[in-house]
Amino acid sequence: MSGASEFSVFFSDERRARVIRGIFASYYHDIPDGHVVFDTNRSWTSRVALLDTMFPESRIICCVRDVPWIIDSIERLMRKNALQPSRMFDFNANGNIYTRAEILMDPEKGLVGFAWGSLREAWFGDLANKLIIVQYESLVGDPGRVMEKLYHALNEPFFRHDFDNIIYDEPDYDANLGAPGLHAVKRHIRRESRMLSIPPDILGKFADASFWANPKLNSRKVLVL
Repeated sequence: MSGASEFSVFFSDERRARVIRGIFASYYHDIPDGHVVFDTNRSWTSRVALLDTMFPESRIICCVRDVPWIIDSIERLMRKNALQPSRMFDFNANGNIYTRAEILMDPEKGLVGFAWGSLREAWFGDLANKLIIVQYESLVGDPGRVMEKLYHALNEPFFRHDFDNIIYDEPDYDANLGAPGLHAVKRHIRRESRMLSIPPDILGKFADASFWANPKLNSRKVLVL
């Protein structure tokens, strides 16, 4: 439907909108009317204007953590699966922590960098009011309070979760990615302390990447939990 195709001349914005709504309606056909859909994809913040046009009541919940700790977690996962090169790094087994960090933080294709840049774009944009930021430290420190505030922000009735019985995993997806355990969630929500296992210069390079933690940069008054 874009200008890259010779058939784009046959699509008005109204027709494009109907096609996109049709895709959503078909994909979520089994969801009963009146239910809330949580679609997990780290690229939604790069499509805030489209979401606002198609689904003006939608909100984007952004789960954030200090970038060095994310890099550290992925590094630990790679070491745990040392026999399996990952699709995240083009199945290249010859890299090192520095090349992997650069790939992760690539603003166009990086697992972390693209999401970070897209969030930053939405954070400073005109539709920043659609964002809800959930900080990792807050969630693991007091999950009950954070979830209660999240339900309130979504204007949804509160559901009392069992934070000692969390069940979630995507083994097939992770296996295809060459990163078994990437999406596995531990059964209990606990604050765990550990030492960073990445070099200090990488820590220093991304130490100030957590812009959401700086009140002076929150000129749009984004909700941060």
